[in-house]
Amino acid sequence: MKRNNIRKRGNPKATSLSLTEEYQIHTLANGIRIAHKQVPHTQIAHCGIMLDIGSRDELTHQQGLAHFWEHMAFKGTEKRSSYHIINRLENVGGELNAYTTKEKICFHASVLDDHFEKAMDLLADITFHSVFPDKQIERERNVILEEMSMYIDSPEDAIQDDFDQLVFPDHALGNNILGTAETVNSFGRQQLHDFINENVDTERIVVSSVSRLPFSKIVKVAEKYLGDIPHRTTRRKRIAPLAYIPLNQQKERSIQQAQCAMGQPAYSLLDDRRLAFFMLVNLLGGPGMNSRFNLSLREKYGLVYSIEGNYTPYLDTGFMGIFFGTEQKQLNKSIALIHKELRKVREMPLSVLQLHQTKVQLMGQLAMSEESNMSFMLMMAKSLLDTGKVDSLPEIFTEIEQITSLQLQEIAQEMFNEQNFSYLTFLPEE
Repeated sequence: MKRNNIRKRGNPKATSLSLTEEYQIHTLANGIRIAHKQVPHTQIAHCGIMLDIGSRDELTHQQGLAHFWEHMAFKGTEKRSSYHIINRLENVGGELNAYTTKEKICFHASVLDDHFEKAMDLLADITFHSVFPDKQIERERNVILEEMSMYIDSPEDAIQDDFDQLVFPDHALGNNILGTAETVNSFGRQQLHDFINENVDTERIVVSSVSRLPFSKIVKVAEKYLGDIPHRTTRRKRIAPLAYIPLNQQKERSIQQAQCAMGQPAYSLLDDRRLAFFMLVNLLGGPGMNSRFNLSLREKYGLVYSIEGNYTPYLDTGFMGIFFGTEQKQLNKSIALIHKELRKVREMPLSVLQLHQTKVQLMGQLAMSEESNMSFMLMMAKSLLDTGKVDSLPEIFTEIEQITSLQLQEIAQEMFNEQNFSYLTFLPEE
């Protein structure tokens, strides 16, 4: 698919327009990119503002500040109270939401397309004009502390957060997105403004949209509400994690069932092996009930209720983890069965039929994911920030078709070496 070049960073006065079969892009004078996919047969408009800022950009004393900002953005702007923010879209049947990840913050909305401008006005307001009222800061601090307690009380969630810290010790990627009680209790208005000033880069912001509205309408509305945002860049430098050392930890918790996490760092977003590795992890522990881990540990032996393998690529590294819960007496057997499946893909290349089935399953999952216009809207923004482009399904399918059994086996031999795995286990208290 031919693509026009997206404007390079460093020239705030330039604008560009590029068109592909899937989406269109316009770059505002301040560097903010507008991406739109027109879908004829829908009345819903999905739109979002995604910033290339996340918890990995926090300093030690700022842990949890990106997530705190996400919460506080809804608590008052220069022209709206929290009450008016909440009701602005709810009153017309729309939805307003946000999330924070290790590398992104996103504010997004879904409305009937008649109210698209209203949604864009509100998103621009909470993203760029929040005032962080002191009373709201105190209230939201308590809300986040309650959220932290809720995660601690859920061992399935807590072990994933703790395992990040085990794999990426002394690095922001290992920190809990929610922060710590100590840091959250220290946040005030000045800390929020400092974090925003240190990290907001208008050339690392994408406004993403999916609806039946024409691109000209999207650009006009974006220019109206975002065109006056001052151009700004940041000198922020993301630092890659230090050399990885496998670790094995056990913790006693007030739980009935043992919880286990195992894995290691993986390929980055920019690694050519990323898609093949994703396919391999999907084969072993993906969402399908026919994943090899599920067929072995649940269907054949009845050791687990659920087991998942996931792969998360970051800018300069990645993460691969396997998570499950089981009776403590079955823990060692479960780990042994997982390693048995890992050995199979290391030692035996997939047959022609197995490879074909693995590819078809992944392509089907990706196609169904893209059927969700909101999911595509969010994916489009993230992809543009991470790689500067959005690959179409046909392009991704072509890449999948080109993956060979030998490639998968070579990746398995590198990534599934038992000696390189870290382990974290929550055990019931004695």
